[in-house]
Amino acid sequence: MLKKISAFILIIFLCMSYPIMGLAEEVQDYESYENYEDYQNQPEPIYIKGKVISILEDVNEVIPTSGEDMVLRIQTIRVKGITAPYKGELFTAENVIHSDMAYNYVVRERDQVVLYLEQDEAGVVTAAYVAEPVRDRYLTYLSLVFIFLLIVIGRTKGVKAVITLALTIWSIIKILLPGILQGYNPVLLSILISIVITIVTLWVVSGWNRKTLTAIIGTTAGVLIAGIIAWWIGHRASLTGLNTSEAQMLLYIPQGGKFDFKGILFAGIILGALGAVMDVSMSIASSLYEIKSTNPSLTQKDLIRSGMNVGKDVMGTMSNTLILAYTGGAIHVMLLFLAYEYSLLEIMNLDMIATEIVRALSGSIGLLCAIPLTTVVGAFLLQAKEHVSKP
Repeated sequence: MLKKISAFILIIFLCMSYPIMGLAEEVQDYESYENYEDYQNQPEPIYIKGKVISILEDVNEVIPTSGEDMVLRIQTIRVKGITAPYKGELFTAENVIHSDMAYNYVVRERDQVVLYLEQDEAGVVTAAYVAEPVRDRYLTYLSLVFIFLLIVIGRTKGVKAVITLALTIWSIIKILLPGILQGYNPVLLSILISIVITIVTLWVVSGWNRKTLTAIIGTTAGVLIAGIIAWWIGHRASLTGLNTSEAQMLLYIPQGGKFDFKGILFAGIILGALGAVMDVSMSIASSLYEIKSTNPSLTQKDLIRSGMNVGKDVMGTMSNTLILAYTGGAIHVMLLFLAYEYSLLEIMNLDMIATEIVRALSGSIGLLCAIPLTTVVGAFLLQAKEHVSKP
């Protein structure tokens, strides 16, 4: 029965993806146009990789302003294209170095850079600029090391973990993000995706059995509890969902339309809690089944006691995982508060800080609730199996 239900959910999930997937190709960094039709009529932006052959000129340019004059360092460089459609072609490009450290990238010979090419209406390249240093190859190396270690250490289960990870990434990029952009309810979409990811991940990793069912029930319940708490507190605390500059930029995208920013916030909280809750639920379910297989005489009460002991050990470290993950992402903000000596009253009532606290604590509460739920469900299913197996 579980297989049929899961297969049915997966089929619905895949069918939903087809009308949404096509939109994913259009999710990119848009420039400021008055409307989406104006954007579509503009020449396609072209980004290619190139290798710096030589530095032709390196000068400082002073730009007068109403305040202090702005000094820009402008490098004129010769770059050879190393990716299609301009592989092997030479370009003279500019690299503008601002006084702002965030954009302070000095090009050197033999560097690999990402070039932004401007085109006229006929498709002829009229200018080239350095957009970023090439970083993707190092990210590729890091990803390959990660996959290699997963497979070497995990063997068959490592391969399965790679498959489920690919499915998770695909679901977010091809379904969740385009779906939200197209106007689907972000909370319902994130719940559906979370349930499917949970079922498929645990099914692929552990197969169809009572252990998997236990972990699925515990994970789903814990994530839903986290989402409900975040939704209730978020509304009571008047969280806007516009706590970051990226969220505010969504107000001005060329497609127009209105976003449910609170819904996007809660969807993010649900997805953020999913990994940790799934980890805890599977750890407890697996421990219960190992304990029961080692000592079949254990009663349901004994199993619950053992499961809770395992859960208590996991609880402290996993709660720290969520809190530290969100704290690590906000370390720059906390340094600003410390430097400018904000009062605790100001800090605690800021939208961005309240949002991160709700995100961290609601996820942790969902994780904590998953421990007894998974334990009770696992003990019940194990005893039910024992009764069924008796003549």
